[in-house]
Amino acid sequence: MWIFGYGSLVWRPAFAYTDRRPSFIRGYMRRFWQASPDHRGTPHSPGRVVTLVADPAAEVWGMAYQLAADTIDEVLDALDYREKAGYERHTVELFATDDHSVFAEGLIYIAGPDNPNFVGERPLAEIAGVARSSHGPSGPNAEYVLRLHDALVDMGASDDHVAELARLVAAGGNVDPSRSSEST
Repeated sequence: MWIFGYGSLVWRPAFAYTDRRPSFIRGYMRRFWQASPDHRGTPHSPGRVVTLVADPAAEVWGMAYQLAADTIDEVLDALDYREKAGYERHTVELFATDDHSVFAEGLIYIAGPDNPNFVGERPLAEIAGVARSSHGPSGPNAEYVLRLHDALVDMGASDDHVAELARLVAAGGNVDPSRSSEST
């Protein structure tokens, strides 16, 4: 079984895997349209994290992790808990970044527009303001934005939405992701 991460799973899977590779999926775009009342914010001041929104022409780069057969149940239990607050499991084809061929089917978590934490499209400046000011049990929301951006750059991925949001968050000052936690 393969798990595809497109948010914090890109840089911090927090589970054992037998193989890991940069990959991408088709038919979605990554957006910071999901409120985080449990990891990068609180119920009274939710942060913003990514989800996927259907777009037939889009591709989303991330990291795919292959699980050992004897760890699947344990990993899925942990991911079901981690990816709560509106996320549901979906299956997609995983594409290799080198030759663009399908190499596996993978499981992903998507928070759709019908969940109570879906905030939908907002101006990036507004999302950046929320990210700069939000902090939850897993650390500062700004860290999430900046680490995702850095991980995508490191794998050679281009995501204008994440890049512009990271620029706006960093331009706001007082952001030091090295002082924060290693959580989601």
